[in-house]
Amino acid sequence: MKTETKRLCITELNMDMAEKIHLNSLDEDNRRYIPDEVFESVKDAEKALSSLISFYSRNDSPLVYAVILENTQELIGHVQAVPIKKGWEIGYHIAKDFSGKGYATEALQAFLPVIMKKLEITEIYGVCHAENIASRRVLEKCRFLLEYEGLGQYQGVEQSVCQYKYSAASKVL
Repeated sequence: MKTETKRLCITELNMDMAEKIHLNSLDEDNRRYIPDEVFESVKDAEKALSSLISFYSRNDSPLVYAVILENTQELIGHVQAVPIKKGWEIGYHIAKDFSGKGYATEALQAFLPVIMKKLEITEIYGVCHAENIASRRVLEKCRFLLEYEGLGQYQGVEQSVCQYKYSAASKVL
């Protein structure tokens, strides 16, 4: 899979990205909101990458793709679709040095129609920590509708969460 916007390229991960993935994973937002995606060493990132790359031929495992800046070819984050009990959940992270520039929204808007077609689904969920205002804004800009706000499981702990749903029938990206 490869899709492009004016500023971004969304493409499959490769092993050459391990060091940058490791470094991007260390920022405080990643540690706070998605600690299971923190890689303390390049070796940890390589191990995760190897596993994630092996999933591209399947539709029952996490599908994670790199977000790369078109003008510099720099890896700045990722977008993903992860299977959950009731379907699929979207995920994303843009490294701290690149946040606040609309990259997460742009990446998600480009990724949604492609991944939904690949998975042959008409709806996808988004879940974030209720205090993660930036993530909430990204989901809302991408036409996800808030379905629930309150206590729920997040990163294996009961926390205050927001659960959103996106339906292909309501797409007006």
